[in-house]
Amino acid sequence: MEDLDVVAWVHVSRDRMLAVRSRGRDLLYLPGGKREPGEDDWSALSREVREELALELDRGSFQELGVIRAAAHDQPAFDRVRMACFTAGYAGDIAATGEVDEYRYVGRAERALLAPAARAALDLAVDRGLLS
Repeated sequence: MEDLDVVAWVHVSRDRMLAVRSRGRDLLYLPGGKREPGEDDWSALSREVREELALELDRGSFQELGVIRAAAHDQPAFDRVRMACFTAGYAGDIAATGEVDEYRYVGRAERALLAPAARAALDLAVDRGLLS
């Protein structure tokens, strides 16, 4: 079975990582999602973050943090997720919009609140020195 291929924004503030809960989901995910046909990573991620959090990502600070693979959660058509993780500055005030019901910052002690791919992204952020 093919992996679900997505992009995600890793944003850390005060030693906590930003996560979102989509409507009807039990666990938290990272802002981001699937590419639409013809979209590159930047286009897909900036669109998804705009739709989910009403923010504009900063193209000049956009950089890849790494790629993780983890078990897919609440995705019946997929066993695993391949998530390309990126960091970027932003402009605007964070607001839950579109299909996002809430956003919150999660520390290492709250990793059980995260879907498996988001847990792997949290570990990646720790490995890259963004979180302690």
